[in-house]
Amino acid sequence: MPWEKKWFQFSILLLLAFIWGSSFILMKIGLKSFDSMQTASLRIGFASLFLLPYALKHIRKLRKKDVFPLLIAGFVGSFIPAFLFTKAQTRIDSALAGMLNSLTPVFTMVVGFLVFRVKARLYQVIGITLGMLGALGLIASGNDVALSNINSYAFFIVLATVCYAFNINVVKTYLTHLNGVQITSLSFLFIGPWAVAYFFTTDFISVQQKVDWSLHLGAIALLGILGTALAMLMMNTLIRYTSAVFASSVTYIIPVFAIGWGLLDGEVITLLHILFMAVVLLGVYLINRKK
Repeated sequence: MPWEKKWFQFSILLLLAFIWGSSFILMKIGLKSFDSMQTASLRIGFASLFLLPYALKHIRKLRKKDVFPLLIAGFVGSFIPAFLFTKAQTRIDSALAGMLNSLTPVFTMVVGFLVFRVKARLYQVIGITLGMLGALGLIASGNDVALSNINSYAFFIVLATVCYAFNINVVKTYLTHLNGVQITSLSFLFIGPWAVAYFFTTDFISVQQKVDWSLHLGAIALLGILGTALAMLMMNTLIRYTSAVFASSVTYIIPVFAIGWGLLDGEVITLLHILFMAVVLLGVYLINRKK
């Protein structure tokens, strides 16, 4: 595939935005029968099973120095965020989750600056500030902006974006000698058994008594295989051929699809949500400026 071509990189970015923008509504569907912990563990489990043949194929290329970065990529980049997102979506709408996910490039810059010594210019600092203010506005906005409107569950999404940001920087710094398939499959080889083992400690028998539980399971399977495994394959490959911040800019477009699915599902999206979303994206734009 022509990963070096700019048009192809932007095409992958758009495809990733559609897949991940749709993942929030898939989580919402899965949560109709399964609790948040079951949904997250099944998501990781399905993704790991799908990636297992690739992991077994590439395990001989695993070096000792790669184990720790791959553990971070697995647990920090996928495992922990999966649980944080499903926990958050028990109390917040999928559209708001998609909007807050746009903080990923903001925290990618923050983590890069604080931990990986990436230099930040003045306009990028301004962008970080705008991103934070926009996020606070989203968290506090209902029909008006007030502290009483703050939903603490939204902070689970914020923490998940910090995890994503840390993972992006780790992959770009330590794992560029591996391709996207190797990074993704080997990292899920570490986390898959934990997710599957945890699921079988939960009360999944009672789930089968619920109406349409198999349909909800199908949504989680789609979320795991398409929204996690295949998407992470593309994301890790994109990071390898571009920059960490460019790859994280997929979150420019994710809210469009997330909001669209939310509206189709009858979620309430106010003018304030759109306004603060624009502030976040302006911050992300400033962070990604080259001049």
